[in-house]
Amino acid sequence: MGESSLKVLVLHGGPDREREVSITSASYVSEALRQAGHTVIERDILPDDISALDEPCDVVFPVLHGPFGEGGPLQKLLEHRGLAFVGCDSRAARTAIDKFLTKQVAEKAGIATPAYQQISAAAELDLDLPVVVKPLNDGSSFNVAICRDENELAEARAQLHQHHAILLAEQFVSGREMTVGVLNGEVLPVIEIVPTATFYDYEAKYVSDTTRYVFDFEAPADAVAQMQQDALRLYDAVGCRHLGRVDFILDRENRPWVLEINTMPGFTDHSLLPKAAAQHELAMPALCDRLVRLALEQSIGR
Repeated sequence: MGESSLKVLVLHGGPDREREVSITSASYVSEALRQAGHTVIERDILPDDISALDEPCDVVFPVLHGPFGEGGPLQKLLEHRGLAFVGCDSRAARTAIDKFLTKQVAEKAGIATPAYQQISAAAELDLDLPVVVKPLNDGSSFNVAICRDENELAEARAQLHQHHAILLAEQFVSGREMTVGVLNGEVLPVIEIVPTATFYDYEAKYVSDTTRYVFDFEAPADAVAQMQQDALRLYDAVGCRHLGRVDFILDRENRPWVLEINTMPGFTDHSLLPKAAAQHELAMPALCDRLVRLALEQSIGR
């Protein structure tokens, strides 16, 4: 198809905890699309107000994070209306937002992931300490607790079960935090994340200017290749399209362990996929232009 200007509806907001991140990401996406020559309409969307979808457009860029905007409900609405949109379909979204299901998919695909267990408030933990306890479908490291003893575990479970009937417990793996972006089936350069905090939490991701993002890190070439291979395998196994980002721990023996996949990564100035794309000589305007054209081409070809 030609490189004509498109009318792009950029959706943001949503009802979930990552609403503010979504709004910030969408502003960066919108500016990048305008720089690429497109006409952009920015609209908020909520489960009880989907009037934004009545806006005529060529393609939708849903820059939302969390269960509604990233986990299937919004994708289902877009599919029902026959709209071309950036990101995975509703089926893949439902899998990827659920950390337990994602880990099952990873295991089935032969990808190493830390031992895990779903736990209700009454369930006994079958994993050895230390463990990481977190909700099944929160992003941006909200409500993630590293529990090194029974007291920390009891405190974390008491707090988290107030809002989440089921939690994911995962064996804690000591190591370096890594991430691999995937763009339309092509792996991007691996990034090592070096936060000054204990781990890469919400503050480190979106607020702190002291977190370092390292491309030229020291690691065996086979470990880097394994992360890239596993990222692409999980991207394909989940059924992603257009974009994704897979998070890893690289342990002290340089073995990579998949943690989760993000089907609509952040697009702020702190965000990892745009950094990896830029390292790959794809600046934000070119990245966002490529994504909307991929979405439109796929819609026309289906």
